[in-house]
Amino acid sequence: MDFSNFWSTVWLFFWCFAFVAYLFALFAIIGDLFRDRSLNGWWKAVWIIFLIFVPFLTALIYLIARGAGMAQRSQREANQAQAAVDAHIREVTNASSPADEIAKAKALLDAGTITPQEYEHLKSTALGGRTA
Repeated sequence: MDFSNFWSTVWLFFWCFAFVAYLFALFAIIGDLFRDRSLNGWWKAVWIIFLIFVPFLTALIYLIARGAGMAQRSQREANQAQAAVDAHIREVTNASSPADEIAKAKALLDAGTITPQEYEHLKSTALGGRTA
């Protein structure tokens, strides 16, 4: 390939871009194949074999035939990940600090609901299991 003229360089960049785009599509397809629980193992193996031996045509056929399901599976996985993150954030923000736990235990002690020994136990638990 002659790199002396401008259009050869543009052509090289175009093919590099096309190759990288194909790799992204290929990894998305393989990820979708293993994420799809409705497709049995033999069909997954057939898709993989065709992706190895006839890569461009198979990728195009897969994206046309299964593209809508691919988007739905990806959206479902993103929603599940977001729900897990939201649940974790709610769990962390609802957790009270050791000072809050000790204040609650002190209020129970002052009200006569718990004994001084129980208060010390709750206090040491709030402080991470350290004994006073």
